[in-house]
Amino acid sequence: MHKVTLIPGDGIGPEVAYAAKKVIDATGVKIDWDIVEAGEGAMKKYGTPLPQAVLDSIKKNKVALKGPITTPVGTGFRSVNVALRKELNLYANLRPCKIYEGVKTRYDQVDLVVVRENTEDLYAGIEHMVGEDAAESIKIITRKGSERIVRFAFEYAIKEGRKKVTAVHKANIMKCTDGLFLDTARKVAAEYPQIEFEDMIVDAMCMKLVQTPENYDVLVLPNLYGDIVSDLCAGLVGGLGLAPGANIGEEGAVFEPIHGSAPRRAGQNLANPTATILSGVLMLKYLGEQEAAERIERAVAKVIKEGKKVTYDLGGSTGTSEYADAVIAEL
Repeated sequence: MHKVTLIPGDGIGPEVAYAAKKVIDATGVKIDWDIVEAGEGAMKKYGTPLPQAVLDSIKKNKVALKGPITTPVGTGFRSVNVALRKELNLYANLRPCKIYEGVKTRYDQVDLVVVRENTEDLYAGIEHMVGEDAAESIKIITRKGSERIVRFAFEYAIKEGRKKVTAVHKANIMKCTDGLFLDTARKVAAEYPQIEFEDMIVDAMCMKLVQTPENYDVLVLPNLYGDIVSDLCAGLVGGLGLAPGANIGEEGAVFEPIHGSAPRRAGQNLANPTATILSGVLMLKYLGEQEAAERIERAVAKVIKEGKKVTYDLGGSTGTSEYADAVIAEL
């Protein structure tokens, strides 16, 4: 029996989270779900979007499945996602991007994984006003942070039978920060001669991903580039509705789709739960339930390929819950 924290989230979060839970439960894997509240609903009820009970549950169970949570733009509370990653030291953000037959896309050979550093860089949000007319943001890259994320990428490549790791940077301009990241990546790569290694400047990487995505396997990037490039990669394979994610640290992991909470779609049974279901696949692999994980992924692939019971963004008219039922029927 596995104990797992479930954070339904807000907006479309509860719909996609419970759809994923239903699919995971249908595999027969025994999970005791601890359901806790975070996000806008928690803000109204507890005065904070991230109650201590949420952190306590994840620290106790070590594993969480999370629906998307709204992050206000420009004002309001800081991102719950960022806070979770910092509080739990979930330093590795894993974002697989893979084409499933039946999805409308310009490409037919994309199967890559973005490994994004999750705790430092500009994205950490260390910033302040300088007087009234200027704002300053501080970019921090450490040797320790760079080494552990690059090592994570190489270990993941070995575990998943992948052949190449590409370190993405802007060391030609940011010679200290990105220079440190690149230097560290090269040193770590030397310890893994069985895996091909290359480095790529981030702007060139974006161009190459659009031109020849089939040439790339595992990408490892600092925090901000990783956030941007992973969305680009999701676009290659059909959109954010198909893009799962995992945040992994030494003491636990939180699994979540990389798309947002789409408040305007909330409660309409329209949202595509595939990204959350596939995040559940990553979670099951993390828990050592490899067979169940593979069964779910095969079932998802079959439903998408057939195209008869898919959500509106995939060209169908099936609701969120009914899509989950279609996946369960294929298990």
